[in-house]
Amino acid sequence: MTATGAGPTVVLVLAVGVLVGCGVVLLLERSLTRILLGVILLGNGVNLLILLGGRPGAAPIVGTGPIERMSDPLPQAMVLTAIVITFGLTAFLLAVAYRSWYLTGDDEVPDDLEDRQIIRRAVRDEVGTADLGGEGPGVDPEQVDPEPARRRLRRGEQA
Repeated sequence: MTATGAGPTVVLVLAVGVLVGCGVVLLLERSLTRILLGVILLGNGVNLLILLGGRPGAAPIVGTGPIERMSDPLPQAMVLTAIVITFGLTAFLLAVAYRSWYLTGDDEVPDDLEDRQIIRRAVRDEVGTADLGGEGPGVDPEQVDPEPARRRLRRGEQA
């Protein structure tokens, strides 16, 4: 904040923009390590943004000065809560990344079976059939057994 309490400085606003921007870019990667770093940067950027929204001033302790000159305690409480939530999410993502590394040897997020089928249809310019609804539970032609398609994908055949 500025010394006069007029509002946030340009440096702090740019810091929020850089942290959030880098966090979003890292979240869009396929590596769990980069996703983890993106969550951390995005969390720090949002915490700084919340703090910039509060009123600057003296410590918000009743009896230490006039109420008009105290800072707003709500953004501070929200940031403390957000720090705890970000820490919990970070611990969860660390566990997922470690488990992925332990099982597969890398932390790359693989494509789903449906994603691969959609990519193949897009390459062949196929249009998926529309779900008209109204079919009974056993006669819906779109409900197929996924097992044969998984075996075909492992062998490299087209779906």
